Amino acid sequence: MTAPPTHRKLPSVALSERGQLLFKLLVERYIVDGEPVGSRTLARDSRLELSPATIRNVMADLEDLGLIRSPHTSAGRVPTAQGYRLFVDTMMTVRQPTAIDIERINADIASETDISTLLARTSSMLSEVTKLASVVMVPRPDHQSLRQVEFLPLSDNRVLAILVVNEREVQNRIIHTARSYGPSELEQAANYLNQAFAGREIGQVREGLVREMANTRAEMDRMMQTAIEMAEKTFVSNRAGDEFVVTGHTNLMAIDELSDIEKLRQVFEAFNQKRDILHLLDQAIGASGVQIFIGEESGYEVLSDYSVVTSGYGTGGRNLGVLGVIGPTRMAYSRVVPLVDLTARMLGAALKSLT
Repeated sequence: MTAPPTHRKLPSVALSERGQLLFKLLVERYIVDGEPVGSRTLARDSRLELSPATIRNVMADLEDLGLIRSPHTSAGRVPTAQGYRLFVDTMMTVRQPTAIDIERINADIASETDISTLLARTSSMLSEVTKLASVVMVPRPDHQSLRQVEFLPLSDNRVLAILVVNEREVQNRIIHTARSYGPSELEQAANYLNQAFAGREIGQVREGLVREMANTRAEMDRMMQTAIEMAEKTFVSNRAGDEFVVTGHTNLMAIDELSDIEKLRQVFEAFNQKRDILHLLDQAIGASGVQIFIGEESGYEVLSDYSVVTSGYGTGGRNLGVLGVIGPTRMAYSRVVPLVDLTARMLGAALKSLT
């Protein structure tokens, strides 16, 4: 079963049974067509024996409540962010993923044995099945224990650092050094670090022991100075640019209401800078089930025309990260919500099998 969306800010409104029916029909019609919905369309879809004047009166009441608005001079109306909130919290009928969707998600996630590739494929798959932009936060384990480190010289003052952490996870990092190092120098440095720090938490190496070593740099020989530089550049727990994987942001260009070039430029810039997106994901990481941020609920002006649907993923009851999709407020919530929820659960299961 799909977990129910987390409630955020349910509008305090009281609608008649007729008002609820017409409002639900209006939202569902607008999500499908993307065109303002008029009274004639509602009269036809509702199959109620209501006069156009009666329906117009109901729509006027809905507009007074802040649930719908008129985008221009036409008689049609579209939902507001507050209206979408009422719809997803009280009226939405969730459509469970199809067998094809389930098979596709499982095939892409279950077949991967490398964590980095798994996250990239998950983001790509989620973008393709929803036709929206997707984000997958890189797992943030509570504890990363160093087991072994090895350094290999590359060209142009670069060194490949190979770390084994938490028994089985292998991380490869290319670091840039002040000078070129030979294989024997790097081997000595690795031997020293393995002997001194194997079994220690990586952040502790980076923030505590490396600083302590640097304080007595002048007293150390050449091998120790090599070890210091390697450690300073290698043991960084959260590398800039690796916080999350984003895929499919060009899908947003095909959505009519998001086609404003300046607004697209701003949201693409937000993807590139990552700070605001990461902060939004951080808000969701501790929550259970699916969370939906509609328009200004995200707290970021650049996302005022967008909705973000997220779900945490993890193993053994422990949250490791968040994944989700970003799209127009006019997204098909009934389909997107269960897809995000299912993907999060499958990613958690896949990560459990790799650890």
